[in-house]
Amino acid sequence: IPKHAHTKLVVYDMLGKEIALLVDKQQAAGTYRASFDGSSLSSGVYFYSLSSGKDVVTGKMLLIK
Repeated sequence: IPKHAHTKLVVYDMLGKEIALLVDKQQAAGTYRASFDGSSLSSGVYFYSLSSGKDVVTGKMLLIK
């Protein structure tokens, strides 16, 4: 996180449905880890969105069981 800001980390499925909200709070600048338990989900492609202040990063994840 580049600077102190409200931070939100969300996981979505291929249709854009929100699957999990992992982080939704104010955080200071720094490096963090978040755990995601996909054991109840089917194998496939999922997307995550990390927003902190005005910065937004979106990425793709592959869940293989």
